[in-house]
Amino acid sequence: MASSSRATTSSISSNRRPSSSSYDVFINFRGPDTRTNFVSLLYRNLVREGIQVFIDSEELWEGEEICPSLLRAIRGSSISIPVFSKNYADSKYCLLELAEMWECHLSRGQTILPIFIDVEPRDVRHQTGSFDLESTSNPIVGLIKLLCQNPIVGLIKLLFQNRQRKYEPDDVKSWKNALTEVGKLKGWTLKGDATIE
Repeated sequence: MASSSRATTSSISSNRRPSSSSYDVFINFRGPDTRTNFVSLLYRNLVREGIQVFIDSEELWEGEEICPSLLRAIRGSSISIPVFSKNYADSKYCLLELAEMWECHLSRGQTILPIFIDVEPRDVRHQTGSFDLESTSNPIVGLIKLLCQNPIVGLIKLLFQNRQRKYEPDDVKSWKNALTEVGKLKGWTLKGDATIE
């Protein structure tokens, strides 16, 4: 069992787990949307039950590469829990992690348990609404969307944007496939103030 002093770290380790899997659960989420509410509650409850959980405690900034240890954590987990939220598809890193989870599901039988917070599974499955990757991968469309939602933030982002986001077509194809397939899986749809009791 993990001790309560370990529960504050981003990953939990214990001697009870065989070496074939580093973690019981990998939680994939969009930090600003769910880190301080749903994900922190989910994490604490899983750890309290003695489950080894990996959550990324660091935010990745535009231009940074996904950490190889993050990919190893996904590959070394028995279960992945993607927590889909409104701004999930705005994060290249969430999408990269999701594609890796789907690959692990296909190649290793990793279980994926999706959670949809204030989004519809059909939007994930069909890439509509906030999961429309065509507008997400097009920096001009994304910027116009941001300007309409929050003009001040949009203008600041425009002023400091030093390069356009360009994604490799193969990456976008794998993201769309992962969204489609994971969006088909049975999961939990939570609305409003999603809490764990």
